Amino acid sequence: MGLLSWLRPKGRISFYHSKDNQLTLTKVSGTAAKEQTTFVDICRSATPDTCNLNPFLFNGHLQTFWTVLKHDNVPVYYKRKMFESDSPAFTGQYAIDFVVAPYDMPKDPELTDQARRYTQESGMPPRTSFFTQDEFADLPSDDTKPMLVVLHGLSGGSHEVYLRHILAPLVKDGAWEACVVNSRGCSQTKISTGVLYNARATWDVRQSVKWIRRKFPNRPLFGIGFSLGANILANYLGEEGDACQLKAAVLCASPWNLDVSSSYLQSTWIGKEVYSKTMGASMKRLFEQHVEAISKNPRIDVDAVRNSTYLHEFDRALQCPSWGYPTEGAYYRDAASTDSMLAIRIPFLSVQAEDDPIACRASLPFHEMTQTPYGVMLTTSWGGHLGWFEFGGSRWFVKPVTTFLNKMAREIDTQIPGIVEHPEKLPGNIAHHDDPNKDPDMAPKPEFKPMRRKLALPLGQ
Repeated sequence: MGLLSWLRPKGRISFYHSKDNQLTLTKVSGTAAKEQTTFVDICRSATPDTCNLNPFLFNGHLQTFWTVLKHDNVPVYYKRKMFESDSPAFTGQYAIDFVVAPYDMPKDPELTDQARRYTQESGMPPRTSFFTQDEFADLPSDDTKPMLVVLHGLSGGSHEVYLRHILAPLVKDGAWEACVVNSRGCSQTKISTGVLYNARATWDVRQSVKWIRRKFPNRPLFGIGFSLGANILANYLGEEGDACQLKAAVLCASPWNLDVSSSYLQSTWIGKEVYSKTMGASMKRLFEQHVEAISKNPRIDVDAVRNSTYLHEFDRALQCPSWGYPTEGAYYRDAASTDSMLAIRIPFLSVQAEDDPIACRASLPFHEMTQTPYGVMLTTSWGGHLGWFEFGGSRWFVKPVTTFLNKMAREIDTQIPGIVEHPEKLPGNIAHHDDPNKDPDMAPKPEFKPMRRKLALPLGQ
């Protein structure tokens, strides 16, 4: 029995959500009577009963280490388009990679002058090339396919294999459309200003969603973010609030409380000398790719950035002066998405591993999830950081995520504005318990504003 348990070990699956204030959704129905369900039931029914992972990768560190090996058996093809930012606070260019059907890669791609200017000389990521002007002009605009907007993790891009594991089954039969919004300077793109992206740089995803909404007016839109991209997406959803154009979203392995996550990384040898040093090195490589532009920023001491070793040191040397934070702790607290989550007004599923050595358990918003009707947090006891590797190389988290997205797109009536009327009890409401024996409530009642942040700009910016 012990041997069998080792060969097929099971991870614990848990759900965290509001118990007395659940979101009610309307199912798609061909009859006049509208059948309803709860968002919690959608999330639970989308999740497998068991989480059986590779027994040789039996903890979060091994699961996480395995992600750095080459797993390129998930081919997803892209066509890239450069966009000029419409944000006066964050000018420059960024790239969106649109998922397309497989094609023969051009040997001498027809690039616009803008494309040549803002792509690194080292070339494009695998299976990625630029749209020609005619191809981009001929994109269909009147279909009703669900479309997924994707945000990648720290210093990553559309080429990341964890991202392609989700995209491949969704787009396989042409049922979904998808695109990846690449953060400034990532995925072999050049920056045109002296500023890289940061952990709450929501401007590009906001512009992207607005453009997609205009270009494809009939498509229901959904979002998914991975790791730091999940943190950015949560901040974006909170900033949008009632005006959000997405129907639902998924947040995978988000670090949530960045200050807590950073302190946790620094508290152990492996956290500091392996994870933090590795992430710091990846950001320094990104910095060196753009050092010519960044060095023109009068706030940046290039030598200080180059002398940094760990991720928090890099953020201290680059992000703090770039955005006006006195310390990296102030930056992490301002960029954290835990409070932002309480301003989200669309259904969202968070998927986390409790043994994640980067987005650690201590940083997860367990209590906050019980205060909002819009969110459900699914945790597994095992899985590492964006790992969840099963025996054979498949990833367990693909199952609940893709099933959830398909359920929200196919089974829920997304034509209803906002999908559902808002529940009466929203995060931040002050409790009031009537009783003739109680004194009059004379205490101040300040409104809780979860998006009161340094970098929370007006929606038009």
